[in-house]
Amino acid sequence: MFNSLFDQVDSIILRDPAARNRLEVVTCYPGLHAVWIHRVSHGLWNLGLKWIARLLSMLSRWVTGIEIHPGAKIGRRVFLDHGLGIVIGETTEIGDDCTIYQGVTLGGTSLYKGVKRHPTLGKGVVISAGAKVLGGFTVGDGARVGSNAVVLKEIPAGATAVGIPARILHPDLPQASTPDSKAKEYFSAYGVTPNVDDPVSMALKGLIDATLEQEAKIAALEKALAKLSNAPASSAGESSDTKRDLGAIKEWLKE
Repeated sequence: MFNSLFDQVDSIILRDPAARNRLEVVTCYPGLHAVWIHRVSHGLWNLGLKWIARLLSMLSRWVTGIEIHPGAKIGRRVFLDHGLGIVIGETTEIGDDCTIYQGVTLGGTSLYKGVKRHPTLGKGVVISAGAKVLGGFTVGDGARVGSNAVVLKEIPAGATAVGIPARILHPDLPQASTPDSKAKEYFSAYGVTPNVDDPVSMALKGLIDATLEQEAKIAALEKALAKLSNAPASSAGESSDTKRDLGAIKEWLKE
């Protein structure tokens, strides 16, 4: 039990440069307190003491500013950074080593009881401040969700999603499965992923490049037609050259 406690505290120190020591984390981090209280309320929920579990979760919300339904499943070393305004729904499942920032909602879009309404987060997922992940789909291991993004469909492992609705930016960043120095090297605070472009801007760049290429071909074609129009028609040699030039233009147009 104590090993698990210290393991979670150490994982917070690894991911938060503002954390100076274990005592500070244990006494001053409401996200840690919310997870600890949730462990108790979740146990009561599984024992069938659902009203007591809900009451305890509401007391936790009042103390920490974080609302976690007692039915939610939370893995090891989950870090609720800052925590204020986080809402985690009943059928949510959160994998090990996930990081969730303030203002995040892990919500559901279905009104049917007894079904999977809330998202499942894989291992090492980072959900940045203000993001909304809505629906009973899976966010893959190591995925990142940018600030204020609205995620409405599944995110593949290792991808970064931003925007409203969320769009995939990067599908294959290096991952680490344990919270050691390697994990620290690849941890993206607030889901920020360097050296990636928005897919919409990339599409616009592609259109601009295609337009420039077409303009170059049109200019070359106009130059060839101008050359043909100025050539005399009486010379057989020039006629042969003309046929060759026309054949070259036809081949060019087929590209």
